[in-house]
Amino acid sequence: MSEDSRAVAERYEYAVNEYTATEPHLAAVHSPPAIPDYLQDTYWWAYLHPKALHFFEREWVVNLILWGNMRSLTQAVLGELDVQPNSRVLQVACVYGEFSSLLAGHLADSGSRLDLVDVAPIQLKNAREKLSAHRNVHYHHEDSSSMSLPSASFDQTVVFFLLHEQPEDVRRKTIAEAIRVTRPGGKVIFVDYHGPRRSNPFRYVMKPVLKWLEPFALDLWRQELPAFMPDSVRPEQLQSEFYFGGLYQKVVLTV
Repeated sequence: MSEDSRAVAERYEYAVNEYTATEPHLAAVHSPPAIPDYLQDTYWWAYLHPKALHFFEREWVVNLILWGNMRSLTQAVLGELDVQPNSRVLQVACVYGEFSSLLAGHLADSGSRLDLVDVAPIQLKNAREKLSAHRNVHYHHEDSSSMSLPSASFDQTVVFFLLHEQPEDVRRKTIAEAIRVTRPGGKVIFVDYHGPRRSNPFRYVMKPVLKWLEPFALDLWRQELPAFMPDSVRPEQLQSEFYFGGLYQKVVLTV
């Protein structure tokens, strides 16, 4: 472990204690999940270091990373949601920028609730602060690949740009968990990277960038997202759409 990542680990332990002190019911339900090795070793600079929040927590930065597609991809999720009165929607992992705020606002009109899970206390703390104006958001300190949330407890589940950050075994578990906690007839909406068409010039820009900064992301270039889903998922349950020359995908699974 590098000196920087060791310092982050120490800050994580402090943040866990601080977060469970303000949310004592979480500690009573189950032990706080540890930061996964892949997150600690590969993504500490983006999600665990305090300075990351100051840099990435800007809509224009997130939009720049996504080549100007943040708003259209957000709208693709909001337009897909079949929101009924007093429903519950789960967002698996925090997202920088305005995504969660727009999602919470979209749900509030029907009296619905957004539940937000993340494994990193620093991300949950940041989300609570930036979403403080939304009274319909609930927070859970959970590992996406092994959630303690009850089965079939959410009407719909959203997984927005998380899977490309996880190694294959964790990705498969996260997908299985997202399906498990969604009620029969509900939707699981995945948005993530996808292998772009060869005619897309961004293919040749993004491949070395992802290989350098996000090594697990190229898995989603080599195989379609449904390849990582449980064998029980049938093709007729899935709908896929592609954006920006195929660089991004939205896959909707009806449970």
